[in-house]
Amino acid sequence: MEIIRFADVRPEPWRNGGGVTREIASHPQAASAQDGAWDWRVSIADVSTAGDFSVFPGMERVITIIDGELLLLTVDGSEHPLEKYRPFRFSGEAASSATLPTGDIRDLNVIARQGAYKGYTSIVEISKKRPHPVFEGQLAVLLEGKATVAPGAAEESDGGEAATSAAEPVELSRYDTVVGSDTRSPEISGRGFVAVISIDHVG
Repeated sequence: MEIIRFADVRPEPWRNGGGVTREIASHPQAASAQDGAWDWRVSIADVSTAGDFSVFPGMERVITIIDGELLLLTVDGSEHPLEKYRPFRFSGEAASSATLPTGDIRDLNVIARQGAYKGYTSIVEISKKRPHPVFEGQLAVLLEGKATVAPGAAEESDGGEAATSAAEPVELSRYDTVVGSDTRSPEISGRGFVAVISIDHVG
């Protein structure tokens, strides 16, 4: 079971200097966060000043405000008010800029290369009674609340019995990310909201 701790992710300045980004995951992992050599990337950005967004030719973006109230995003001349927890998809090569009518915001970005991958973001409320599984090709980011994650039950063995182990749940901090797996898929439980990111291969 893999957890990416937000506290361990190093902040990097935007290419255009308008904010700070923390890269949560990318593929291929060896690609630099700065040169756009990756095919997809998931990151969390702090936006504290109005201005232009970086351009990512050949990419498609999904942006979700995860802290703060409102971001006014202008894409190719059209203005879009983005509210908290409402994902918005747009072209990475479009001329885009933002203003902050209610102050600083933090956003979750999913950027994927068109024709090769498709990124999706869903905001899910978690509960203690029904653990939420995270499957292969997914990432789950704790946005708010208190939550733990534990490995799911193992698949049945040759004898027909499910091999289970009493793994202790691991506590998550805000913005920690659980990496999905189809082998004992991690299950998140607690109270609060998570962003479930799916990266589908379409090439």
